[in-house]
Amino acid sequence: MGLFSKDIKTMDDLFVHQLRDVYYAERQILASLPKMIDKATSPTLKQGLESHRLETETHVKRLEQVFEMHGAEAKAIKCPAINGILEEADDIVGDVDDKQVLDAAIVAAAQAVEHYEIARYGTLIAWAKELGRADCAAVLEQTLREEKAADDKLSAVALGEINRKAA
Repeated sequence: MGLFSKDIKTMDDLFVHQLRDVYYAERQILASLPKMIDKATSPTLKQGLESHRLETETHVKRLEQVFEMHGAEAKAIKCPAINGILEEADDIVGDVDDKQVLDAAIVAAAQAVEHYEIARYGTLIAWAKELGRADCAAVLEQTLREEKAADDKLSAVALGEINRKAA
């Protein structure tokens, strides 16, 4: 089902569609994080990615909670955007031999993922509020705060250690 599918007739349909999109994305991210953790050489980066992997498990559960609250089936729909971001991450990380540069590439790839998630959660929160679902918005806002914090931590590790060593 494409974004402008005939199946999307209302704002509620669009909201559920986007929930399913980000549900797919979170599950794909969860599957790809172990590879990034294994390839990272910086202990700080490894620890940050592992911490975010655990948060991502919670994000999946929260999405399932929002589906239930909204009375929609928790199911994923393929998200070409996250597939592309993760495929690009695999390509870049797979091409780097220098371990310091590899860590910088991992940070960049992880931040691309975070920025995608931040955009999606921000939109879902706005739509939930418009639909009168402040309860759903509140759950989604917890995840948005964590995604922003993860992005900030990635920036801090990049600027404080990773980028300097890679240069």
